Amino acid sequence: MNSELMAALVMLEKERGISREAIFDAIEASLLAASKNHFGKADNVKVVINRETGEYELFQEFEVVRDADLEDPSCQITKEQLKERFGEKLKFGDIFRRKFESADFGRIASQNAKNVILQKLREEERRSVYDQFFAKEHQIVTGTISRGTGKNVSVNLGKTDAIIPENERVKTENYLPGRRIKVYILDVKETPKGPKITASRTSPEFVRRLFEAEVPEIQSGIVEIMAIAREPGSRTKMAVWSNDENVDPIGACVGQNGSRVNAVVDELNGEKIDIINYSDVSAELIENAISPAKVICVLADDEERSAIVVVPDYQLSLAIGKVGQNARLAARLTGYKIDIKSESQARESGLFEEIGYIEDYYYDEEGEFDEGAADEEGEYYEDGYTAEPDEE
Repeated sequence: MNSELMAALVMLEKERGISREAIFDAIEASLLAASKNHFGKADNVKVVINRETGEYELFQEFEVVRDADLEDPSCQITKEQLKERFGEKLKFGDIFRRKFESADFGRIASQNAKNVILQKLREEERRSVYDQFFAKEHQIVTGTISRGTGKNVSVNLGKTDAIIPENERVKTENYLPGRRIKVYILDVKETPKGPKITASRTSPEFVRRLFEAEVPEIQSGIVEIMAIAREPGSRTKMAVWSNDENVDPIGACVGQNGSRVNAVVDELNGEKIDIINYSDVSAELIENAISPAKVICVLADDEERSAIVVVPDYQLSLAIGKVGQNARLAARLTGYKIDIKSESQARESGLFEEIGYIEDYYYDEEGEFDEGAADEEGEYYEDGYTAEPDEE
């Protein structure tokens, strides 16, 4: 009978991800609903389905009672009624099971049963999709941009859509319908209409996952990404650490001829990425974070989570960056409030004398005077710059 039914179950399992057991449960619920519609109640109706063959049987159960104890004819029966209607003889208190066919149901009961099955299958399909993408929360998935809905962008992920809110979109990127795109799943919520998936292209964790996909040393745990600070579409700073002294963490992330970092940069549409060495020593970490600018000295206060960074005069603008970007990213990366001062400012304020710092940093190893490079941004900050960790 049920070879067609079993074939349909296999198809639903493969195409919609609905388990066979869930489908059998839906069939049971539909038969019980039809029984209630037909008999007025289904408390005493039992459905038995063979999970291997798909064969099923329907029973009504009646308790055998004395005439004086008969209260509910829908689930109780006397000995006389049992013998007269079914030709059966049982003791008081026994349970009589009457088999009946689903074909006995009327048109309305059958339609209700069909609706119950469809509703249960829709619910199970939504649950299956939710479970699938909940497992991918905080991971990267690939989809196709389908449309813009107001200020949001909808991305088709196959069985459902994800929404990229306006604040999770990179302002410099074009979100054209039909374009294949990678997104980071921020959140998956279950709703009556199916899973609500929120995705991002701006999250620093998006960069982390991209590097994890490109760098085997990160996947294996040899290299760790300790911190990331990002201004989406413009620049990212990333601090890395190696658990193996024979593995250079920066070199692993960059790859041969820059192949690995370039793959990430391409996905981010040209966003600049600075990769620095992480250090447990706050002053060293802050000095690395200020790169590519050279640093004379760093005075870090670990209790106050603040630091003063002194750089050569000609490096001040490079240390601060365009519109303060380099300083902001360094502050976010380290979690320290960073006050950047030029060498002239430090001397004028008496800072060097206060800390007893003397160093001929202007001279290289061969004793030649090193003027350094001009600031590529072409901006100058005569009064220094202070960056907060949470500064936008």
